[in-house]
Amino acid sequence: MQQIVGRARAAFRSGRSRPLEFRIQQLKALERMVQEKEKEILAALKCGPSAYSHEILGVLGELALTMEKLPSWAAPQPVKKNLLTMRDEAYIGYEPLGVVLVIGAWNYPFVLVMQPLIGAIAAGNAVVVKPSEVSENTARLVAELLPQYLDKDLYAVVTGGVPETTELLTQRFDHILYTGNTAVGKIVMAAAAKHLTPVTLELGGKSPCYIDKDCDLAVACSRRITWGKYMNCGQTCIAPDYILCDPSIQSKVVENIKATLKEFYGEDVKSSPDYGKIINQRHFRRVKSLLEGQKIAHGGESDEASCFIAPTILTDVSPESKVMEEEIFGPVLPIVPVKSVEEAIEFINLREKPLALYVFSNNKQTGDSRDLQRWHDSQRCHHALRAPRSALRRCGPQRDGRLPRQAQLRDLLPPPCLPGQGPELGGCEQTEVPTWQHGDGAFGQALPAEAVQQEQSGTLHLGPAGGCESRGGKGVVSPARGVMGSQHLDPLLAPCSPTAELFFAVISFLPRQPMHWRGRRQKKRKKK
Repeated sequence: MQQIVGRARAAFRSGRSRPLEFRIQQLKALERMVQEKEKEILAALKCGPSAYSHEILGVLGELALTMEKLPSWAAPQPVKKNLLTMRDEAYIGYEPLGVVLVIGAWNYPFVLVMQPLIGAIAAGNAVVVKPSEVSENTARLVAELLPQYLDKDLYAVVTGGVPETTELLTQRFDHILYTGNTAVGKIVMAAAAKHLTPVTLELGGKSPCYIDKDCDLAVACSRRITWGKYMNCGQTCIAPDYILCDPSIQSKVVENIKATLKEFYGEDVKSSPDYGKIINQRHFRRVKSLLEGQKIAHGGESDEASCFIAPTILTDVSPESKVMEEEIFGPVLPIVPVKSVEEAIEFINLREKPLALYVFSNNKQTGDSRDLQRWHDSQRCHHALRAPRSALRRCGPQRDGRLPRQAQLRDLLPPPCLPGQGPELGGCEQTEVPTWQHGDGAFGQALPAEAVQQEQSGTLHLGPAGGCESRGGKGVVSPARGVMGSQHLDPLLAPCSPTAELFFAVISFLPRQPMHWRGRRQKKRKKK
């Protein structure tokens, strides 16, 4: 593992992943891989017709959007100036982070590896990809195809199970992106903390679905809840986990869902090519155990040999039952009766914050409720690549800016550029490192407290009291006080006092040559 990560880091330090042309070239190669190897990918997924729309089209759409928008995403963004920077040009530069680890999930094994990879490539990073060992066919195919189309040193693939992943997490990365369950997410975060590596954890949660009494049940239950819940056999992170509804409409909800299930999958669900299976027997037994002691209104049939569990509906579910304690991640839909929207809100707020919330109501005030809006998300938001998506607490620290998935990495703060570098050197990641261009054309950037940076014209370092000492520097920002020094000065004080820094900051913005405003006024008077 050390050699793989070391090779990726050496390739990144060579600088060849930074040019915009190289990134687009690699993205085009990835697009060509998906198009040329489509049959092999679908065969590995073994998901029937849904695999194309959920996996292939998702990746191709992400690639198209990324290649179209990347030049504008990578461009430096101007920053509004203030009194101290009014004579300068301020930018936000975008820098690649370095070596990024992408750990994929098994429920959508291809798209959940490719989309983060697309973002990391677009941002100019080197990437180590670790597909889920649970979906071994897809993992094997990814390991075989990526080296054929992408730079072998910059983009490596590691396969294997828990031992390989554990060893991989001992290495130092510049960012880790993990998609999966909360338990493993804690392990990933603990390993990353040893190196102070920032992480993006896209985890799960129990996503509630509230159905108001006045809504159209045929639309809510038939075309939306049923599809969202039982797609991929319920193994989707944002699938509706349970329903909250008034007791008076519970039976109608059940009947509508049953009718839609028959329409979707026919009389014999087990033989339907559109209905999936549980990923393995361990997860089969976990989901099956959630049915114990519950009132089954529909379904419940199962076959451990084929990991089949029929679409199941549970009614009158107690909030304290086992099925309400953990994310189901299977084709089991509990219905919990509540008498009002206020009771539904209280029920949700007493539990861990969900990853998504689905509200079905014809009452605009109900849909616009601040307490419900706070957690509202939907399948449509998820598939809108330009729409941001985020989650908190047990769902993991994730901020998926979806511009495209490389925006997942935009909370990262890599080391700043050396002073003297211009904004044209920015990558695609949002580092929020301000860059000032002075009137003399020199550039300066904010430096961390421990920074010791060398310049051609001199040395900049911090004094013993946390001040700044600059000999021949071109302009920097003191992180402790946010006061700018400049090349205009003769900075021979070390450490600088706050008063001296402020004095230098004010002097630095005084004009070097007198401004001839009097002459201009006199000319105007003569014209009159």
